Amino acid sequence: MDLNLEDWRLAGNDGQHRGRPLAIEARGLVKRFEGFTAVGGVDLIVPEGAIYGILGPNGAGKTTTLRMLLGIIDPDEGTRRVLGADRPHDVAHAIGYLPEERGLYPAMKTYEAIAFMGALRGLPLAEGRKRGKVLLEEHGLGYAIDRQIRQLSKGMAQQVQLLGTLVHRPRLVVFDEPFSGLDAINQGRLELMMRAQAAAGTTVIFSTHVIAHAERLCDEVAIIAGGRVPFAGPVDVARDRIPAQVRLETRAGDGLWRAALPADAGHAAKASGANLWTFALPGTGVEPLLRALIDGDAGITSLSIERAGLHDAFVAIAGEAAARALADGTSEEQR
Repeated sequence: MDLNLEDWRLAGNDGQHRGRPLAIEARGLVKRFEGFTAVGGVDLIVPEGAIYGILGPNGAGKTTTLRMLLGIIDPDEGTRRVLGADRPHDVAHAIGYLPEERGLYPAMKTYEAIAFMGALRGLPLAEGRKRGKVLLEEHGLGYAIDRQIRQLSKGMAQQVQLLGTLVHRPRLVVFDEPFSGLDAINQGRLELMMRAQAAAGTTVIFSTHVIAHAERLCDEVAIIAGGRVPFAGPVDVARDRIPAQVRLETRAGDGLWRAALPADAGHAAKASGANLWTFALPGTGVEPLLRALIDGDAGITSLSIERAGLHDAFVAIAGEAAARALADGTSEEQR
């Protein structure tokens, strides 16, 4: 099992996780294709109302995992529970899904395309058309209500499909690589949309190979590499896998205070005459260090404590090869 025992204790028979009801609980999901194991035992716990990221390089198993959760494909092993249902299809009307491979009928008008996507989830077409027009207006696309999809730019068409994912007001929204192909402005709009959905109580799950999106948006993440999840939990817990780094500048280069610094502290003399020291924050905290520096007359000119970022945590958890694949967009199988 990939999740730690504390996570499973917190997600017990009452369907709660850290005091919150569960939108998704998956245990031991396995999927094989022609003898190849695409997903090799994935465990996930997603609280209701969270923004939850599935972070990993291409080929790591993100899309296959999402498709199993949604019931698009069945796992070869393992169990999943979505919005309280053992069969995802039983709650399909309460789920919005934006696949990575996107497509709209080019002859449809924008509001009709939105209504059509809602109808696939059980929303009456007439109501979908009304909501589609409102959504287009609310998201700055009112001028395009009567345009056909073929008349839109790629970014505008993606926005229309995003709105179609939300038109039936789902309780759970699943986005597969939603930022792919969007420019910076539309990425920002999508982030705001995700935050608004979560603030309204909707659970948002998205897969991504871009660490910055996960770090900015997510309450919790699952790091997936090689079809497995070596870590799943709060972003802060992932970052705390690596000790915070201390950056210290002193006027003095030596003295009795040096004994308070870790033996492996990095040192660089600066052109200004100052001395820069870098090292992991000691387990005893910063107070004993400060006392030794002050008593030893080290001449502190600056001191900062920098917490590890999610990128560093990903490297520590998933390994250098997975991090390189994540950074350049290749799949793990290509390495």
